[in-house]
Amino acid sequence: MDALLVKRAQRNDMDAFVALMEKHKIGLYKVAKSYLRSEEDVADVMQDTVLSAYEHIRELKNASYFKTWLTRILINHCKNLMRQQKRCIVSDEAAKTSETVPDDDREFYALVGELPEDYRMIFLLYYGEGFHTNEIAQIMELNENTVKSRLKRGREKLRQVLCY
Repeated sequence: MDALLVKRAQRNDMDAFVALMEKHKIGLYKVAKSYLRSEEDVADVMQDTVLSAYEHIRELKNASYFKTWLTRILINHCKNLMRQQKRCIVSDEAAKTSETVPDDDREFYALVGELPEDYRMIFLLYYGEGFHTNEIAQIMELNENTVKSRLKRGREKLRQVLCY
């Protein structure tokens, strides 16, 4: 479904582009919120991400990688904003409530908040957004084996938190 919408958006179909952004906005919000504390900052990077995606969607060679590509754009905007503001990388506020995070996901985000920052984003992308380890490796610019080992260690840390 995404691939068809992406191809239409690449041919300047505004309705297709809007449909893509609507489909992915909650996932983008969750990723941005895990990096940034302020709702205003999250809104800014999401707006910048949408604008960048719109301006560069014709450059995307493989439509099936749209979600990975879009998430990478968002993360780059988050990191740029944090560099400008000299903030910490991953906010502990990711687990806090928000109107756009469904109630049944709040426990998951609270658990992810218990993880060291190296593991949080990987867990969010893998379990929260459904990315595969190879996609996460591309998004995070890491080796796929690093992603796998962080997932394994993160699960072990969560087991310790849940069992004690």
